[in-house]
This record gives sequence, structure tokens and C-alpha cells, in this order.
Amino acid sequence: MNSKFLGTGVALVTPFKSDLSIDHTALANIVNYNIDNGTEYLVICGTTGESVTITKQEKKEIVKTISDANNGRVPLVLGIGGNNTALVIEEIKSTDLSNIDAVLSVSPYYSKPTQEGIYQHFKAISETSPIDIILYNVPGRTSKNIEAETTLRLAKDFENIIAIKEAGNNMSQYLDLIKNKPKDFLIISGDDDLALGVVLAGGAGVISVIGQGFPREFSEMIRLGLKGNAKEAYKLHYKLMDVIGYIFEENNPAGIKSVFNALNLCKDTVRLPLVPASNKLNEKIKDFVNNF
Repeated sequence: MNSKFLGTGVALVTPFKSDLSIDHTALANIVNYNIDNGTEYLVICGTTGESVTITKQEKKEIVKTISDANNGRVPLVLGIGGNNTALVIEEIKSTDLSNIDAVLSVSPYYSKPTQEGIYQHFKAISETSPIDIILYNVPGRTSKNIEAETTLRLAKDFENIIAIKEAGNNMSQYLDLIKNKPKDFLIISGDDDLALGVVLAGGAGVISVIGQGFPREFSEMIRLGLKGNAKEAYKLHYKLMDVIGYIFEENNPAGIKSVFNALNLCKDTVRLPLVPASNKLNEKIKDFVNNF
């Protein structure tokens, strides 16, 4: 099993200054805060990193900042996905992946391909990628579920497709995947609220949003889950349950950036069409952080 991606990975935010330029100092601080507090790996330029409003040049700079701050301490995963298969392949080919351990590739959105279209998309990516691939199923954003059968077919057919970040918020699909997956294929939760249950059922861990705000407690919860210590793990789950709800109440990453603002790690600035968390939500998050 690819033990690099067991436990807690976090989908890092991209911190912005008030003028909407990238705050590289805050980004490096968030990387250190996570590694120092037990996060097992870092995911760069995923949904939470506001990848759709980041330029190619900015993406390169973000990768450099995170790679430099990480300094080889934990594995790095880079988001490269989209609904134009040829462009995804071109980006993989033209990106320096020397410091990257795997690519996280979201299922094609907006185009609504069939299951065969999804299979062929990832087949083409697998045949191009020089490094491992983690599939990313998030039907709430793509409007199309990667059905368990399609994931399992890809897992069996391509050695470099090593895992799926499953974020369908569907426990029966998780269980289907865990039950029927090839031995070394990893089922990684992309749902913070279900992550512990998924791990206790045989999942490999999580790529989390809230985990980067409370890395010590969240990563410990997942480690306890991986050991089968449900009782202690659920104590931590209940401690974090309210804030997991809060950060997804309006939009992601406005919620987690509000957490970081309360922790003095970065501003809560986001790029349009996203807007910062409302005053009401900010107050709830601030109270939670102050009383945690």
C-alpha cells in the first residue's frame, strides 16, 4: 500500500493580501503550522486553493513557496484537472513535477460525460502522467458522479492510478469502494464530516479542508481511526463537529479562511466570484476558535 498517503492530507488555501495578490509569507506559515502539528501530506491548488482563479504563473509560484517551506518533509500532491482532456495532458507534460509525489485530478465538470467518457479521460491522463494519480470525485461541483464501478475499473486497469479522493458525501458508495477495491488502492475521504467513519470502515484517510485549521486534533483523530480506536477518535470528532459545519455553511474556502483569520495566520480575502464569510458566520467561527 502507498503509505505516503495514509492519514491526513490537507487541501491548502491560497492566502491573498487585501489587494488580492498572493500572500506567500502567510502560505509558508500555514505549511509550517500544518507540518509541525502532524499533517501527513499537503495538497496544492485544489478547489480550496481557489485553483480556478489562479494564473499559470501564480500556480508555479505557489508550488515553489510550498516546496521551499516543506523542504522535503512531507509528500506533496498537485491539483491538475479540468474538463478539456487535451489541456490537462498538456499541463501535466509542461509542469515541473520533480518535487511532486502525485497529481490530484478532478473528474471533468460542466461537460457531463458518460461513465465511459470519464474512464477514457482518466485513461488518457494515466498514459501521460510520469507520476501517480489520485482521482477526485466531487459530484456536488462537477454535476456527475464517478460511479464505484468506474473507479474500480480505473484502479484495476492503471497502476499509476493509486487512489481516489471520494467526496460524494455518500456512505454507501464509500463502502462499495472499500469492499471491492484492489488491495493497494486507497479510498481517501474528501468529506470532513464523514472522514472518521470512512477510516473506521477501511478507508486510508482524508484530504481535508478543516484539517489545516486544526491540524493537531484532526490528524490525531484520523490516526486513532486508522488504529481502530473509535471511542477516542470520536471524542475529537465531536469536538470539531460544529466548526466542520460552519466552514461549509456559505462557500469553501471563505469558511476556512475565516478560521485562519481568527488564528492570525492569513486574511479572509477570496477572489470573485467568491466573497468572504458573512459577519454572522465570522462571529460564530471566531467564537469557536477562541473557545477551542
